[in-house]
Amino acid sequence: MSLNVLWFIVIAVLFAGFFLLEGFDFGVGMLIPFLGKNDSERRTIMNAIGPFWDGNEVWLITAAGAMFAAFPNWYATLLSGFYIPLFLLLAALIVRGAGFEFRSKRDSQRWRSSWDWAICISSALPGFLWGVTIANWFEGLPIDAHMNYVGTLWHLFNPDAILTGLVFTAMFLLHGAVFLSLKTDGKLLERALTMARRLWVPTVILAGVFVVSTAVSTGLYHHTAVGLVSLLAAIALLLVGWFVVQRRSGWAFAMSALTILTATLTICLGLFPNVMISSLNPAWSLNIYNAASNPYALTVISWIALTIIPFVIAYQAWNYWIFRRRVSSHHLGHY
Repeated sequence: MSLNVLWFIVIAVLFAGFFLLEGFDFGVGMLIPFLGKNDSERRTIMNAIGPFWDGNEVWLITAAGAMFAAFPNWYATLLSGFYIPLFLLLAALIVRGAGFEFRSKRDSQRWRSSWDWAICISSALPGFLWGVTIANWFEGLPIDAHMNYVGTLWHLFNPDAILTGLVFTAMFLLHGAVFLSLKTDGKLLERALTMARRLWVPTVILAGVFVVSTAVSTGLYHHTAVGLVSLLAAIALLLVGWFVVQRRSGWAFAMSALTILTATLTICLGLFPNVMISSLNPAWSLNIYNAASNPYALTVISWIALTIIPFVIAYQAWNYWIFRRRVSSHHLGHY
């Protein structure tokens, strides 16, 4: 296996981890104003993701750093072409973090309610924008021979990209509702299960429309491996609803996690060996070779990653193990 392939796999794993872990706390953030009927319940919901949300964002930072080091041309084209969407995404993450930190700094219902809605909106925006970004990655962008994006902002928000953004948002909402059914008890547990049941049907419908639309526009599922992995994603998504109805939250969360992981794998398999496809000329597409750093740089960062990434994974695993128990309104944190 060449280092170019290895780093494509590393970045794919990092994005998969980000969507899996940050996905449920985006979903929880979106659900705060709807599931929490009073301040105590909303604080309980926040405590469910309190030990995790900032650590989950490390996966995105690491993925961006790996992209910059291993595939600088991919990084440059992505950030220049998607400057406005990625700026909005960053702004949303900042507002979201501020909401968690500031909502309980004043004993005012209006103050706290305002931050609750700020967290809700800033949790919805990143998922939608990532869906828009990834849809454009594998459907093609106007990239010229010099690896420059030559389209407009509105080109990015085409119908297929908007549909993909809605699919990401719906999946994260479902993932978050299932996570809350694992982490809460009493009335919040019942509301989380009810919300998961209600979200499952529109998520399945949106995902089905997405699959048909993508198959028609890109022919993505003609490859055997892509077809098999996407079939596994579809089965996992269907099983989410079954396990939610059976009130088996652990299995439901496992299936929603598997849906996100296999969906990410489908996208990566469909892209490989490209990283950004040019709609102007396939020869101008960015791939793991023409977008990569030189071999020496790839070797150096491989040794660095081999040293650091295991510690990051070990810390996150320890964090989830320590805070694995359910939270309740009797043990509220600072949120």
